[in-house]
Amino acid sequence: MRKKTFAAAAALLAAASLTLTACGSGGDGDQPVAVVSEEAGSQKAATVLDKPFEKPDLVLTDTHGKKYDFREETAGRPTLLYFGYTHCPDVCPLTMNNIAVAKKQLPKAEQDKLRVVFVTTDPERDTPAALGSWLKGIDSDIVGLTGDFATIQAGARTLGISIEPPEKDKNGKVVSMHGTQVIAFSPKTDAGYVLYGEDADVDDYTEDLPKLITGAKP
Repeated sequence: MRKKTFAAAAALLAAASLTLTACGSGGDGDQPVAVVSEEAGSQKAATVLDKPFEKPDLVLTDTHGKKYDFREETAGRPTLLYFGYTHCPDVCPLTMNNIAVAKKQLPKAEQDKLRVVFVTTDPERDTPAALGSWLKGIDSDIVGLTGDFATIQAGARTLGISIEPPEKDKNGKVVSMHGTQVIAFSPKTDAGYVLYGEDADVDDYTEDLPKLITGAKP
């Protein structure tokens, strides 16, 4: 496990202060804009938030073209939420594969309790069909959501995660600048109480998921 140390903060900072990561850019990721507390010397990949996030009010479209109310559908369930896009060459598929592999280590009953939700940051290209096809190659049980970019952006911002409209880089390739954190929501409180950065690996999730399933601190 890698050392992760954050200083406790008194309040949320402006989302604009985030340093964004473009998938494929080789960036080191971004520090979460959140109230966090992690003791110096901690070897955990997880960051437990002093002041958990309220679950975002996101009503989007799933891979079947049906309305998906994030709060309603995940109420009382352990939930992992990630914002990314299917054309990402590295961070997004790695993150989702890490979670999928760790999830398969859980007993079937616990797998059924867990909700893993992937919200696209590139809704113009990530149609319900495109999302469904991409996620099928990772874990068909992962919920893929798309919709209006402004709605997605606003929902991410409530969690301290910044995303920007996809744009072309100097080589003409469309990239999506977005925060790369995974937020875990407690089944007890429905609040987002644990945060993972892009360097969390399969072993981290394998170790922590049994605790997240019950709403315990990893």
